[in-house]
Amino acid sequence: MKIILESDSMEIPDEVSIKVHAKIIEVEGPRGKLVRDFKHLNLDFQLGADEETGKKKLKVESWFGSRKTTASIRTAMSHVNNLIVGVTKGYRYKMRMVYAHFPINASISNGNQGIEIRNFLGEKRVRKVDMLDGVTITRSEKVKDELILDGNDIELVSRSAALINQKCHVKNKDIRKFLDGIYVSEKGRIVEEE
Repeated sequence: MKIILESDSMEIPDEVSIKVHAKIIEVEGPRGKLVRDFKHLNLDFQLGADEETGKKKLKVESWFGSRKTTASIRTAMSHVNNLIVGVTKGYRYKMRMVYAHFPINASISNGNQGIEIRNFLGEKRVRKVDMLDGVTITRSEKVKDELILDGNDIELVSRSAALINQKCHVKNKDIRKFLDGIYVSEKGRIVEEE
């Protein structure tokens, strides 16, 4: 069944400026600028102001959409909200190195843009992972064997963490016993901690 009009709106904080042009949304804030393309979704994006409060609002509409299209309204708004949080607070993922016997040796290279993992399960191979654009990696000073990934785009930060995690998979062993690897231990914002 088609629904004639389904719409939802969200308020935009004052410190964030947002531009909408042909389903491409640009969000600019104190931490930088992020752009996202929503051309694959059959939705209308409109910028306006709230009549009562006068605050900026983003309205997302779906005309004559199926249930899937109306569900994508909330998805699109969540993505925009992630962009807003990214340019105001930033995203921080923490990863811990887990090992039973051979200590994993991680050295940060390429000006906080890459990591080299040595001695994983005692292997001689050097595993290199480059961070995606706009993601920096540092070692934690307070906690032993902890890596901190910072960035504005939640997708790039989480994908960088996934790349590190996937480099340290145990092959040809019982993974219930061999739990060595680098795992995400915490997900949060940059600004809240400082």
